[in-house]
Amino acid sequence: MEFNNKLMELRKEKGWSQEELGNQINVSRQTVSKWELGQTTPEMNKLIEISRLFQITVDELIGADSWHEPKTDYRERETEQAVERKSKKPHYEYISEKKIKGSPLVHVNIGVGSYKAKGIIAIGNTATGLVAVGMAAKGLVAVGLASLGLISIGLCTVGLLALGQLSVGCVAIGGVATGVLAFGGIAVGVVTLGGLSVGVYSAGGMAIASRVAVGGSANAPIAIGDTVQGVVTFLSSEAFTKEEVRAAILSRYPGTWDIIIKLILLFAFS
Repeated sequence: MEFNNKLMELRKEKGWSQEELGNQINVSRQTVSKWELGQTTPEMNKLIEISRLFQITVDELIGADSWHEPKTDYRERETEQAVERKSKKPHYEYISEKKIKGSPLVHVNIGVGSYKAKGIIAIGNTATGLVAVGMAAKGLVAVGLASLGLISIGLCTVGLLALGQLSVGCVAIGGVATGVLAFGGIAVGVVTLGGLSVGVYSAGGMAIASRVAVGGSANAPIAIGDTVQGVVTFLSSEAFTKEEVRAAILSRYPGTWDIIIKLILLFAFS
């Protein structure tokens, strides 16, 4: 079997795409595609690297009797090699020998360019893993400029617990936060705290709520603050008690969770 067909067969046995194979040996997807089409052939150092990757000899890889250099491809190959040499940038990759269900325990793949890391613990420009750290990260715990995870930390975050400048989650903390519990400069959700706070129960400099709002300026059916607008209002300048606020909430919204009432009272009397 000729090299190009052998390479394609080995790659498909592993279930890898051309891009995934290229990442393993630090070449582009286009380079792998040209090898498999028989348009170009790799240098000896790449042949050795590929044979080690698939755990076969170089002779088995190239099909010793069928190995040849395409006669018309020398100029194209030289150009390709020159481009690859010119585009080489600092890069570091580490893949641990220990694997769990086929994925390495640790995969680090970083550098100037596009490098992907995938493992139980993954660190890379683009990282996917149980614990993922990267420019773009996806995992159970994800840390990155853009991150998606159960616990997500970064600039733009989505997760059950999301912390970032722009965050979306069950619990969201950030400059702009959207969630069941949202805390931020601008907070939108069910229970919210922020400079501008919008929710069912809201507290902040300007608080707008469908039920209870606490803030410098409060607008809600039950409003507590310096400036208030609502059906039931409590002005900060007037004396009122926690029990009066609690009674007003339960009277209008029976069944309100005690933890929510405690949070409202904490904000109102702090």
